Amino acid sequence: MRLRSVGNSVGVVFPKELLAKYNLSEGDTVQVVETPDGFLLTPVSPDVEEQLRLGRELMKTYRETFAALAK
Repeated sequence: MRLRSVGNSVGVVFPKELLAKYNLSEGDTVQVVETPDGFLLTPVSPDVEEQLRLGRELMKTYRETFAALAK
């Protein structure tokens, strides 16, 4: 695979066979983890995506409370 310019960023274009194998399509979310051997790229399930969305919403709503608790 080759890195390509996408606006002011750089992206990777995946072959359709790889996308089909992992049931991925444009707009899906993947997680990238840096490992000692390189990068690990894994799909994020819709359930996890929803949990992350709810967590971010909760943190935004109670930002001051979390900041006070972190002290």
